[in-house]
Amino acid sequence: MPAAALALFATACTAAHLGSTALVARRLMRPRPLPQGGTPLITLLRPACGLDAQDAETLGSSFLQDYPAYEVVFCVARSDDPVVPLLRDLIARHPRIPARLLLGEDRITANPKLNNLQKGWTGSTSAWVAMADSNLLLPPDYLRTLIACWQGKTGLVSSPPAGIRPEGLAASIECAFLNGNQARLQLAADSLGFGFAQGKTMFWRRDTLDAAGGLPAIARDLAEDAAATKLVRSLGKRVTLTPRPFAQPIGKRSLRAVWNRQLRWSRVRRDAFPRFFLLEPVNGPLLPAIACAAAFGPLPALALLKLWYLAEAALLRAAGWPCGWRDLLAMPLRDAMLLPIWLATFASRGITWRGTSMQPPGATVLAAE
Repeated sequence: MPAAALALFATACTAAHLGSTALVARRLMRPRPLPQGGTPLITLLRPACGLDAQDAETLGSSFLQDYPAYEVVFCVARSDDPVVPLLRDLIARHPRIPARLLLGEDRITANPKLNNLQKGWTGSTSAWVAMADSNLLLPPDYLRTLIACWQGKTGLVSSPPAGIRPEGLAASIECAFLNGNQARLQLAADSLGFGFAQGKTMFWRRDTLDAAGGLPAIARDLAEDAAATKLVRSLGKRVTLTPRPFAQPIGKRSLRAVWNRQLRWSRVRRDAFPRFFLLEPVNGPLLPAIACAAAFGPLPALALLKLWYLAEAALLRAAGWPCGWRDLLAMPLRDAMLLPIWLATFASRGITWRGTSMQPPGATVLAAE
């Protein structure tokens, strides 16, 4: 490839990275003022499965909302799930907040999360429903932020998570994926008017989703957030992201767990948005740096890498996300994993989520042992 083409490629990739970083930093440091709306009754649906170290804090944050009219509905598929005693204790300790625990599973889809949520969806009647994953730490203004973000053409309010409190290098790599990579890209896209849903938070008007077919309507892809994005756009509406992400405590992680989780998400993206997926190898600095080295030599390539990571570190500091020495080391380690994960994605189209094997629509679904 001619040196000019290599230089153009490296320049374009670096400019896109710097542009997205600056766009998100500006968004986080100078968030748009949220309009003051009403405070209608909101049902907060929280699916839970298994017991994690942070569950008492994250699930407990459901009861600390600075919002006058909401109910909490916890959904658990099995009565013997170890999270059940914790949920019952949380409900008992917050008697002033209307809260229920619903047990059982309605097998309406191949997606176990949606099957778990179905009883909460049909068992509540409020016009607004917020679905929040169990590992999300909800700030007191969580519900106020969601309702305030609902605008004229909004069909769904969502938000990526921001990883916090990593314990160990593998957990810092997980944060590097969540924060400087995925949250950056999602927030930048939303700032340009192309919001993508993230399953950690999905805030619906009940009539919108019911008219489209209810929860089964967002089971048409491997992940409900990808299907929700397509559904909302098909209705002529848009996915609106909150001004900044909500925190997800990471705690301890193994490198294998990080790899498996990122590979699962990569397969979801490949199945749902194949054209965007083909561009993912240029998301990191590896290929631009190689092109720069081929065009100009090693020193300019090192300068490119330095500029790339300085920009990301500045974003982490501006956002208040983890930015210690271990988090800085995690950034190039994350980027070294990007291309291998992308290539490994083509080995299979299915994923395994919490013990259930899931295949793209039309393929056989197998229950894992």
